[in-house]
Amino acid sequence: MNAHAMYTQFQDNDGTDLVARHADLVKRIAFHLLNRLPPSVQAEDLIQAGMIGLLEAARHYDPSQGASFETYAGIRVRGAMLDEIRRSDWTPRSVHRRAREAAEALRNIEQTTGRDARPQEVADRLGITVGEYQQILRESTAARIFSFDQPDDATGEPYSLPECKSDGPQKVFEKSGFKQALTEAIKKLPQRESLVMSLYYDEELNLREIGEILGVSESRVCQIHGQAMIRLRGRLSEWTRDD
Repeated sequence: MNAHAMYTQFQDNDGTDLVARHADLVKRIAFHLLNRLPPSVQAEDLIQAGMIGLLEAARHYDPSQGASFETYAGIRVRGAMLDEIRRSDWTPRSVHRRAREAAEALRNIEQTTGRDARPQEVADRLGITVGEYQQILRESTAARIFSFDQPDDATGEPYSLPECKSDGPQKVFEKSGFKQALTEAIKKLPQRESLVMSLYYDEELNLREIGEILGVSESRVCQIHGQAMIRLRGRLSEWTRDD
Protein backbone atom coordinates (compact mmCIF):
# COMPACT_ATOMS: atom_id res chain seq x y z
CA MET A 1 0.00 0.00 0.00
CA ASN A 2 1.43 3.40 -0.97
CA ALA A 3 1.56 6.38 1.38
CA HIS A 4 -1.44 8.14 -0.19
CA ALA A 5 -3.67 5.08 0.11
CA MET A 6 -2.59 4.57 3.69
CA TYR A 7 -3.25 8.22 4.48
CA THR A 8 -6.85 8.19 3.25
CA GLN A 9 -7.91 5.27 5.42
CA PHE A 10 -6.84 6.47 8.89
CA GLN A 11 -9.53 8.35 10.73
CA ASP A 12 -10.70 8.37 14.30
CA ASN A 13 -14.13 7.02 15.10
CA ASP A 14 -15.50 10.57 14.97
CA GLY A 15 -14.13 11.05 11.45
CA THR A 16 -11.16 13.21 12.47
CA ASP A 17 -8.05 12.52 10.44
CA LEU A 18 -5.65 10.88 12.91
CA VAL A 19 -2.57 11.49 10.78
CA ALA A 20 -3.32 15.13 10.00
CA ARG A 21 -3.82 15.91 13.67
CA HIS A 22 -0.34 14.62 14.48
CA ALA A 23 1.60 15.99 11.52
CA ASP A 24 3.24 18.62 13.74
CA LEU A 25 4.69 15.79 15.83
CA VAL A 26 6.71 14.70 12.79
CA LYS A 27 8.12 18.19 12.31
CA ARG A 28 9.03 18.56 15.99
CA ILE A 29 10.95 15.29 15.99
CA ALA A 30 12.65 16.08 12.67
CA PHE A 31 13.97 19.46 13.79
CA HIS A 32 15.03 18.06 17.14
CA LEU A 33 17.14 15.43 15.37
CA LEU A 34 18.57 17.99 12.96
CA ASN A 35 20.32 19.71 15.87
CA ARG A 36 22.50 16.61 16.17
CA LEU A 37 23.13 15.89 12.50
CA PRO A 38 25.49 17.22 9.80
CA PRO A 39 24.23 19.94 7.41
CA SER A 40 24.02 17.36 4.64
CA VAL A 41 20.89 15.89 6.25
CA GLN A 42 17.82 17.75 5.01
CA ALA A 43 14.70 18.42 7.09
CA GLU A 44 12.49 17.47 4.14
CA ASP A 45 14.00 13.98 3.99
CA LEU A 46 13.44 13.41 7.70
CA ILE A 47 9.88 14.70 7.54
CA GLN A 48 9.08 12.47 4.57
CA ALA A 49 10.43 9.41 6.40
CA GLY A 50 8.65 10.49 9.57
CA MET A 51 5.30 10.76 7.79
CA ILE A 52 5.66 7.18 6.62
CA GLY A 53 6.37 6.24 10.24
CA LEU A 54 3.27 8.16 11.33
CA LEU A 55 1.14 6.35 8.77
CA GLU A 56 2.51 3.02 9.96
CA ALA A 57 1.78 4.02 13.55
CA ALA A 58 -1.82 4.81 12.66
CA ARG A 59 -2.08 1.49 10.89
CA HIS A 60 -0.82 -0.59 13.82
CA TYR A 61 -1.94 1.44 16.85
CA ASP A 62 -3.90 -0.53 19.44
CA PRO A 63 -5.41 1.70 22.15
CA SER A 64 -6.05 -1.33 24.35
CA GLN A 65 -2.30 -1.54 25.03
CA GLY A 66 -2.52 1.58 27.22
CA ALA A 67 -0.13 3.98 25.47
CA SER A 68 -1.50 7.16 23.93
CA PHE A 69 -1.33 7.45 20.16
CA GLU A 70 1.10 10.37 20.41
CA THR A 71 3.51 8.34 22.55
CA TYR A 72 3.28 5.32 20.27
CA ALA A 73 3.55 7.41 17.10
CA GLY A 74 6.53 9.35 18.43
CA ILE A 75 8.50 6.13 18.78
CA ARG A 76 7.57 4.94 15.29
CA VAL A 77 8.27 8.34 13.70
CA ARG A 78 11.69 8.68 15.28
CA GLY A 79 12.56 5.11 14.34
CA ALA A 80 11.58 5.73 10.72
CA MET A 81 13.78 8.82 10.59
CA LEU A 82 16.76 7.00 12.07
CA ASP A 83 16.29 4.15 9.60
CA GLU A 84 16.32 6.68 6.74
CA ILE A 85 19.50 8.26 8.08
CA ARG A 86 21.22 4.89 8.29
CA ARG A 87 20.08 3.89 4.81
CA SER A 88 21.37 7.15 3.38
CA ASP A 89 24.68 6.76 5.25
CA TRP A 90 26.25 10.09 4.30
CA THR A 91 29.44 9.15 6.11
CA PRO A 92 32.46 8.11 3.99
CA ARG A 93 33.82 4.65 4.76
CA SER A 94 37.13 6.20 5.74
CA VAL A 95 35.43 7.93 8.71
CA HIS A 96 34.13 4.60 10.00
CA ARG A 97 37.53 3.03 9.52
CA ARG A 98 39.47 5.80 11.29
CA ALA A 99 37.04 5.83 14.21
CA ARG A 100 37.37 2.06 14.54
CA GLU A 101 41.16 2.27 14.48
CA ALA A 102 41.18 5.07 17.06
CA ALA A 103 38.91 3.10 19.39
CA GLU A 104 41.14 0.04 19.11
CA ALA A 105 44.28 2.09 19.78
CA LEU A 106 42.67 3.74 22.79
CA ARG A 107 41.51 0.39 24.17
CA ASN A 108 45.00 -1.10 23.84
CA ILE A 109 46.60 1.85 25.61
CA GLU A 110 44.13 1.73 28.49
CA GLN A 111 44.53 -2.02 28.90
CA THR A 112 48.30 -1.60 29.04
CA THR A 113 48.46 1.45 31.32
CA GLY A 114 45.37 0.91 33.46
CA ARG A 115 44.30 4.57 33.12
CA ASP A 116 42.51 6.89 30.70
CA ALA A 117 44.37 7.18 27.41
CA ARG A 118 45.57 10.67 26.53
CA PRO A 119 45.02 12.20 23.07
CA GLN A 120 48.77 12.41 22.42
CA GLU A 121 49.17 8.71 23.22
CA VAL A 122 46.38 7.70 20.86
CA ALA A 123 47.76 9.94 18.12
CA ASP A 124 51.25 8.44 18.59
CA ARG A 125 49.83 4.92 18.43
CA LEU A 126 48.06 5.77 15.18
CA GLY A 127 51.12 7.51 13.76
CA ILE A 128 49.33 10.83 13.27
CA THR A 129 49.40 14.29 14.83
CA VAL A 130 47.12 15.37 17.67
CA GLY A 131 45.42 17.73 15.22
CA GLU A 132 44.65 14.84 12.89
CA TYR A 133 43.34 12.80 15.81
CA GLN A 134 41.08 15.68 16.84
CA GLN A 135 39.74 15.75 13.28
CA ILE A 136 38.82 12.07 13.68
CA LEU A 137 36.93 12.96 16.85
CA ARG A 138 34.99 15.72 15.08
CA GLU A 139 34.14 13.45 12.16
CA SER A 140 33.11 10.68 14.54
CA THR A 141 30.70 13.02 16.30
CA ALA A 142 29.16 14.23 13.05
CA ALA A 143 29.01 10.76 11.54
CA ARG A 144 26.33 9.21 13.69
CA ILE A 145 23.62 9.64 16.17
CA PHE A 146 25.00 8.08 19.32
CA SER A 147 24.97 4.29 19.01
CA PHE A 148 27.34 1.41 19.20
CA ASP A 149 26.64 0.00 15.76
CA GLN A 150 29.81 -1.61 14.47
CA PRO A 151 30.68 -0.86 10.83
CA ASP A 152 31.13 -3.91 8.67
CA ASP A 153 34.79 -4.23 7.68
CA ALA A 154 33.94 -5.07 4.09
CA THR A 155 31.33 -2.40 3.35
CA GLY A 156 31.81 0.29 5.96
CA GLU A 157 28.05 0.17 6.58
CA PRO A 158 26.91 0.15 10.21
CA TYR A 159 25.04 -2.89 11.41
CA SER A 160 23.38 -3.57 14.73
CA LEU A 161 24.09 -6.28 17.22
CA PRO A 162 22.46 -9.56 16.14
CA GLU A 163 18.84 -9.76 17.24
CA CYS A 164 16.61 -12.77 17.58
CA LYS A 165 12.97 -12.33 16.61
CA SER A 166 11.57 -13.26 20.03
CA ASP A 167 12.27 -11.57 23.33
CA GLY A 168 13.50 -14.72 25.02
CA PRO A 169 15.49 -14.78 28.29
CA GLN A 170 18.84 -14.65 26.50
CA LYS A 171 17.91 -11.52 24.54
CA VAL A 172 16.55 -9.79 27.63
CA PHE A 173 19.71 -10.72 29.53
CA GLU A 174 21.95 -9.39 26.76
CA LYS A 175 20.05 -6.12 26.58
CA SER A 176 20.18 -5.72 30.32
CA GLY A 177 23.87 -6.59 30.42
CA PHE A 178 24.75 -4.12 27.70
CA LYS A 179 22.83 -1.31 29.37
CA GLN A 180 24.59 -2.02 32.65
CA ALA A 181 27.99 -2.13 30.95
CA LEU A 182 27.24 1.15 29.17
CA THR A 183 26.13 2.81 32.39
CA GLU A 184 29.31 1.73 34.17
CA ALA A 185 31.51 2.79 31.27
CA ILE A 186 29.97 6.27 31.21
CA LYS A 187 30.50 6.62 34.97
CA LYS A 188 34.20 5.88 34.49
CA LEU A 189 34.73 8.50 31.79
CA PRO A 190 36.94 11.48 32.64
CA GLN A 191 34.86 14.14 34.39
CA ARG A 192 34.51 16.56 31.50
CA GLU A 193 33.62 13.84 29.01
CA SER A 194 31.02 12.45 31.41
CA LEU A 195 29.53 15.93 31.86
CA VAL A 196 29.28 16.52 28.12
CA MET A 197 27.57 13.15 27.65
CA SER A 198 25.08 13.97 30.40
CA LEU A 199 24.28 17.42 29.02
CA TYR A 200 23.97 16.13 25.46
CA TYR A 201 21.92 12.97 26.01
CA ASP A 202 20.16 13.50 29.33
CA GLU A 203 19.54 17.25 29.19
CA GLU A 204 19.33 17.23 25.36
CA LEU A 205 21.41 20.38 24.95
CA ASN A 206 23.16 21.00 21.65
CA LEU A 207 26.91 21.48 21.30
CA ARG A 208 26.68 25.27 21.28
CA GLU A 209 24.66 25.32 24.50
CA ILE A 210 27.08 22.94 26.19
CA GLY A 211 29.98 25.14 25.11
CA GLU A 212 28.33 28.14 26.77
CA ILE A 213 28.00 26.19 30.03
CA LEU A 214 31.59 24.95 29.97
CA GLY A 215 33.05 28.21 28.68
CA VAL A 216 34.61 26.59 25.61
CA SER A 217 33.96 26.72 21.88
CA GLU A 218 31.44 24.51 20.10
CA SER A 219 34.36 22.92 18.24
CA ARG A 220 35.99 21.98 21.55
CA VAL A 221 32.75 20.42 22.82
CA CYS A 222 32.60 18.42 19.59
CA GLN A 223 36.11 17.10 20.29
CA ILE A 224 35.23 16.17 23.88
CA HIS A 225 32.07 14.42 22.73
CA GLY A 226 33.98 12.57 20.03
CA GLN A 227 36.65 11.53 22.54
CA ALA A 228 33.96 10.13 24.85
CA MET A 229 32.40 8.18 21.99
CA ILE A 230 35.74 6.73 20.90
CA ARG A 231 36.59 5.84 24.51
CA LEU A 232 33.25 4.13 25.08
CA ARG A 233 33.51 2.29 21.81
CA GLY A 234 36.90 0.94 22.78
CA ARG A 235 35.82 -0.03 26.29
CA LEU A 236 32.66 -1.74 25.07
CA SER A 237 34.28 -3.54 22.16
CA GLU A 238 33.25 -6.97 23.50
CA TRP A 239 29.61 -5.97 23.06
CA THR A 240 29.98 -4.64 19.52
CA ARG A 241 32.34 -7.24 18.12
CA ASP A 242 30.60 -9.75 15.86
CA ASP A 243 31.18 -13.31 17.07
